[in-house]
Amino acid sequence: MKPLFANYSSKLRPGRWRSSYLGPLLVVLTLAGCSPFSLLRPGQRLLSRVELQGVKQANEERLTALIQQTPNTRFPLPKLAIYQLGYRFYDSVRIKNRMRAIQTKYNARLKAAGTDSAKLGKLLVQRERKIKRKQLALDKGNAIMRLGQAPVVYDTALTRRSTEQMTTYLRSQGFFRARVTATDTARYQPGLGMKVLRGLRSVFPNKPDSLDAAQRYRRVTVTYTIRENQPFLYRLQPASIPDSGVADVVRRGQAASLLHENERYNEEAIGQERTRLEALLKNAGYYDFRQQYITLEADTSYEKFTVRLRTLIANPAPNQGHRLYTLQQVRFVTDAGVGRTLRNAAGDTLTRSGAGDRPRSRPSRGIRTDTTVTDSVHFAAYKQKFSTRLLARKVLVRPGQPYSLDRTTQTQRLLADLDMFRFNTVNYRKVPDPLVADSTSPQPRTGKLVAVINASPAPKFAETAEFGGTYVANLPGPFVNLRLKTRNPFGGAEVLELGVRAGIEGQFNRITARDEYTVQFGATAALVLPQFLVPFRTNRFLTRYNPKTRFSISDTYVSRPEYTRTNLEFTYDYIWQKSAFHQYVISPVVVNVVNTSSITDSFRVSLDRLAAEGSPLFRSFTQLFVPSISAASLYNSNDFNQTRDARYLRVFAEVGGLTRDLYRHADWFNLQVYNFAKFTADYRRYHHLTPGTFLVWRLNSGVAQALSKTSVEVRPLNGPTYFQEQLIIPYDKYLFAGGSNSVRAWRPRRLGAGGYSTYRIVDGQRVRDNTSEQPGELLLEGSVEYRFPIYSFIKGAFFTDFGNVWTIQRDPRPGAQFDFRTFGRQIAVGSGVGIRFDFTFLILRLDVAAKVYDPTAPDSEKWAIRRLYKDSEYGAAFNIGIGYPF
Repeated sequence: MKPLFANYSSKLRPGRWRSSYLGPLLVVLTLAGCSPFSLLRPGQRLLSRVELQGVKQANEERLTALIQQTPNTRFPLPKLAIYQLGYRFYDSVRIKNRMRAIQTKYNARLKAAGTDSAKLGKLLVQRERKIKRKQLALDKGNAIMRLGQAPVVYDTALTRRSTEQMTTYLRSQGFFRARVTATDTARYQPGLGMKVLRGLRSVFPNKPDSLDAAQRYRRVTVTYTIRENQPFLYRLQPASIPDSGVADVVRRGQAASLLHENERYNEEAIGQERTRLEALLKNAGYYDFRQQYITLEADTSYEKFTVRLRTLIANPAPNQGHRLYTLQQVRFVTDAGVGRTLRNAAGDTLTRSGAGDRPRSRPSRGIRTDTTVTDSVHFAAYKQKFSTRLLARKVLVRPGQPYSLDRTTQTQRLLADLDMFRFNTVNYRKVPDPLVADSTSPQPRTGKLVAVINASPAPKFAETAEFGGTYVANLPGPFVNLRLKTRNPFGGAEVLELGVRAGIEGQFNRITARDEYTVQFGATAALVLPQFLVPFRTNRFLTRYNPKTRFSISDTYVSRPEYTRTNLEFTYDYIWQKSAFHQYVISPVVVNVVNTSSITDSFRVSLDRLAAEGSPLFRSFTQLFVPSISAASLYNSNDFNQTRDARYLRVFAEVGGLTRDLYRHADWFNLQVYNFAKFTADYRRYHHLTPGTFLVWRLNSGVAQALSKTSVEVRPLNGPTYFQEQLIIPYDKYLFAGGSNSVRAWRPRRLGAGGYSTYRIVDGQRVRDNTSEQPGELLLEGSVEYRFPIYSFIKGAFFTDFGNVWTIQRDPRPGAQFDFRTFGRQIAVGSGVGIRFDFTFLILRLDVAAKVYDPTAPDSEKWAIRRLYKDSEYGAAFNIGIGYPF
């Protein structure tokens, strides 16, 4: 590889280039001048492109995934160029010498350690760690090379394997006469770097190696051509089931079949149908039934392009039908694993809970002296610590019921959701009974099962202590967070959580223009009951939905030089789950009491000025009473690390202040109270593109509105105060835009409202003020984000956010009110990049965003991207957070 600037041309003069452009240009030219062919051996060719043609009905994504070789990744990171850059610094000889030096050094230190086992062990661990690190660099390259990707050398054997696997897949999808062919074509396609070099050819009298004609055809494009031909369709035949009882169950469940007449043959659907039939029969009481009894016989010789499909369910043996099993007894051991191994717990439970001729005992614990029967369930324990009545509600299996796999798994899930046990298992033991030939004979004989539920209690107490610090406004601030969880405090499988938080945080005081400390204290308490607490008796039907009642109370104390404020909140919630992905929450009682006990005169003047400009911030520093009721529905099919192709929908509605007329005019009531309604909807879609890459988008909206007018005090800057009827809602119920989980190019709560912009006077000049919060009554925002892996646990993202908030009613802030004619031009847009550190249990996020379009800026500055880094007001915004933004 020839030096990039081996020959300098006078036509490239420094005076014609800005230094800000020269650096990136040098990087581009350096990478472009390095030929990837220098990394190839003689005769090897670089796989440049893969094409898939002719797919009409089959799943193109699945076919693409079967291709064994794919070109080097170019987007979002040029992996091959990064690998080349690291290869320039790679020296295998140096690495081997370093490994030998490490071996020699530690051999001497091991010899000097003598017989000191502790020191020897420590030295061995250190040596292995360093050798492993060097071996990784020797095998896979240095850190830069591992961040990139080695050149993909074209392999014809892998191409043949790809065609074979695609052919097999197509035939499994009903394309029995499909043909897959692959052609490899040597092409020379100059990249962007080569085009730049050609444009500057006068700078380089000698061509770089990558332009040599001998290397022009070392890039290979592989084209896979698919000829699906006509697919084969189902012709469903009557099932052949010798056991009449099994046949009756299958016939009654036929409506849920996954196979339908005249649909395309699909082996995956056939496998899923076998699984469905197995679950269907297990839920009908056939405990011993297995999937291997099911055969779906396919015959293509009957009619052209058709598959005659017949379901065969064989008996376990000649003249022996499948047996139905019913439960004879249900036993629940609530302290499994206490004083013995889990294997002994499962084996001895039947005897020690009251079955058998005589109880077994252990010297350390003795027999289980506490055995209780509740709702036909036998509870056994050395000492009953849990409410057997409540646990019986969570057990869905009962004596006399036929065996059901579905009820078994639901019982395990309900017990796990209690958060009372480390683990729980549901095992079955057969009661000896002679077999019969047919489960529906005139005198049916069914098998008997004894269900044994083993649950090992979790620790009663769980403590968490967090210590940390913040650095805000050039001031360090420590904080401490203590939490205590108590399980089963009152014997009803309740969970009591207590928390205390204290911290000091720096804040910039706009009034004094100084950095000052804010002191914060907080305390929370929550009690979760594993049932609905209602004045009437509920039936066991609700048990399937895992009902819970939650009481929570919290108090927050904030002390700043300008004010002292407390916020007391109480909530009473009903929680239940429709499925593993869908949860409902209804809060019939939500009460907030806000009290500002002290406020300085200078801060009050500042609040009055903001009030005159239309900001309702001053209402957050009064004595306020906010009663409300709310309901929420949350559907989320994703997991914590967001690795699925999933959907998310959260709908929230709240109505407050409906009862205020009962007490707001009373002599003893001296708090402000408003009535309002609020509704929000947040939808997210996670598209799984390839392993590790996702396209995610979000639409978030909301509206908040006062239901009737309230007489409030108006304090103009010049003039006496007076009272006026206004449509007012509590400040915390307003909607805001901007921040790390919203439009990230704007500071939290600082975007909007509409096209309104706040100004202040600085040194006699009128400048924009971006420090004031901008509440609104209507929110419309969205985001699009492309997520991709970078290296190991490090992931990246490109994103674009858009949105704004508006007021619905007339507002003193010009341009803040929503108008169909202008709102499209008031949508703010910001874009940026992000880095995420995915530690599986924790995700740390850093997003850097820049304003692209700012609707609140003057007309000449609305396209803020043009002024990036030219004006401090349009600089990039840095957002640090935990978890994904959405």
